[in-house]
Amino acid sequence: MQDQLRRAGLDGVHAKLLAGQRLDFDDGMRLYRTPELTAVGYLANLVRERRSGARTYYVRNLHVNYTNICNKFCKFCSFYAAPNSTDGKGYVLTPEEAAARVAQYAGEPIREIHMVAGINPKLPYLYYLDLLRAVKATRPDAQIKAFTMIELAQIARAARRPLAEILPELKAAGLAACPGGGAEVFSDRVHEELFRAKLDNQGWFDVARAVHAAGIPSNATLLYGHIETQDEKVRHLLHIRELQDETVGFMCFVPLAFDPSNTELTHLPVTTGYANLREIAIARLLLDNFPHVKAFWIMITPAVAQMALWYGADDIDGTVSHYEITHALGTTSHRQVLNTEQLLDLITEVGREPVERDALYNVMGEPRAESRESRVEGRGAAAEGRIGTWG
Repeated sequence: MQDQLRRAGLDGVHAKLLAGQRLDFDDGMRLYRTPELTAVGYLANLVRERRSGARTYYVRNLHVNYTNICNKFCKFCSFYAAPNSTDGKGYVLTPEEAAARVAQYAGEPIREIHMVAGINPKLPYLYYLDLLRAVKATRPDAQIKAFTMIELAQIARAARRPLAEILPELKAAGLAACPGGGAEVFSDRVHEELFRAKLDNQGWFDVARAVHAAGIPSNATLLYGHIETQDEKVRHLLHIRELQDETVGFMCFVPLAFDPSNTELTHLPVTTGYANLREIAIARLLLDNFPHVKAFWIMITPAVAQMALWYGADDIDGTVSHYEITHALGTTSHRQVLNTEQLLDLITEVGREPVERDALYNVMGEPRAESRESRVEGRGAAAEGRIGTWG
């Protein structure tokens, strides 16, 4: 491997990692430019195993998108309906309707309820409090991870009060953590071209600081595969690394693969598995202060997510019931749910150890170390037992 690292121009990066030194901008550019993806993956796996060993985290989760009405008109978005649109595609869930969606899964051990949506200027501040309370009352045992930094800026605008005042109220209503969406790419050029109506880069950082100061942890993201450049991606990663140094509020980094379907950027190709693995690996290498890096299977396919567990990722997300924002499972498949056994199979099939978590990365019970074959045999024996009983 040392020869391969030398051919890839990454022997210096390797030496830094072994010495515990932080990688810099030039190192990030080398990681993007080298054609030797396996060498990048090898380095990322060193860091991954140093932090997590063979452990791979997963969660039993449910997604609720409470409205698709949005006034930001991002060119990369296929989810939103414009305010005052007359095509009938826009919707707003009442708090009771959102709670009813959650109640449909009463028989399942949901640990995390993930709620994000469009920026709907007509929703009052009390709506968000009522939404949290209704969902929390329906599933008091589950943690609510809700509201991107963009949504929180709108919620503060609706309340006509500073974020520092309303965040404790949201927390008291049931908010446990925030997702990382809305960051896109921290580039003025990309912001102006693709999402100029959305909170700018500094604004996102200001909201994230307030969230972390309020004791609410969050994730961070990068949307890649559109018009961004390699140097913009490296700068994005280094910016959030600096913010993590400051606040220590990020739990996980989530690279998000752009899907051009039904957007204003349909001329762009879908990201490849090769590119997805590189993004995950580089994130793990540059974000030395982030506890976790996620391979979000619904956006990169389960098969690529499996590979990513050897390219730096130590989290594969979860069961993901009812995801509306986007998907990357191909034009003929809209499957957006994996049951727990399927998740366990994905993890153990590639030699990793499944660890169930909640929204805050608290471990739920002991890690599942048994092999895929033993679990398959166990399910077969259980089925035989049921058949015998029924007979």
